[in-house]
Amino acid sequence: MSTMKLFTGLILCSLVLGVHSQWFSFLGEAYEGAKDMWRAYSDMKEARYIDSDKYFHARGNYDAAQRGPGGVWAAEVISDARENLQRVTDLFQHGDSGHGLEDSKADQFANEWGRSGKDPNYFRPAGLPDKY
Repeated sequence: MSTMKLFTGLILCSLVLGVHSQWFSFLGEAYEGAKDMWRAYSDMKEARYIDSDKYFHARGNYDAAQRGPGGVWAAEVISDARENLQRVTDLFQHGDSGHGLEDSKADQFANEWGRSGKDPNYFRPAGLPDKY
């Protein structure tokens, strides 16, 4: 009987520790993915290069997604929050004119492109410095 309790306890502990380990892994991936997103945003602001924003959207999402499920989650949350915030600020600046809606859709396309693992260089504008 005590062998059965020990065996059951070991199974239960291994399940709990496995889930616990996966949770920490997810959080680590999300944290690193958020850093990837911030790095792409910072690079975009530093580069100030015409027609490069879609590239940086795709690159940030791509880099974050390479971290694993936590990175994908972070990239999606950050991308959606950014686009939703932009839509709200556009409403205050331009009313219900639809201003920026097409750009927002194009940004989301680039975000999803990168998150799906497709090459962000598809959006890279000619002449963007190799640093980026």
